[in-house]
Amino acid sequence: MPVELSTLQQHFAYAAWASARLVDAAGKLSDAELTRDFGTSDKSVLGTLVHTFAADRVWLARVRGNVPTRFIDVEQDMKMSALENDWPQVLAGWQEYLAGVGDVAAPVSYKDLKGNPYTTPIWQIALHVVNHGTHHRGQAAGFIRTMGHTPPPLDLIFYYRQL
Repeated sequence: MPVELSTLQQHFAYAAWASARLVDAAGKLSDAELTRDFGTSDKSVLGTLVHTFAADRVWLARVRGNVPTRFIDVEQDMKMSALENDWPQVLAGWQEYLAGVGDVAAPVSYKDLKGNPYTTPIWQIALHVVNHGTHHRGQAAGFIRTMGHTPPPLDLIFYYRQL
């Protein structure tokens, strides 16, 4: 059951808001805290946020009909400046893309990074991207809390309350 386009747009606005808040909090960490290995797949606050940013970028490329050849460019992506400057542009790109969508149930054909083909409706991809980001922002916020800092509130209701 597809969701309304306006719902997808609002969820991406939330993702941009929450990501900016968390990047701001991460920017206050020391280099050692930012890269502290928590033993998870993306290891650190920086690694987890970069993973989320890269996924947002890869999925945007896919829905636009482009075929990404890699997930993360370690030289370019593994730094705060990429999160501060490039990630907001990617999330704005999602808003631009959604503004041109006529039918959220339209299928998107794409390949994963291994070359496997898939076809998925736009609305499912969009909700996946937002949900994926929420999951990983929660992980990074937990890492920040574990190090004795207070992460910003990121819950969707806090976003709605500030509208």
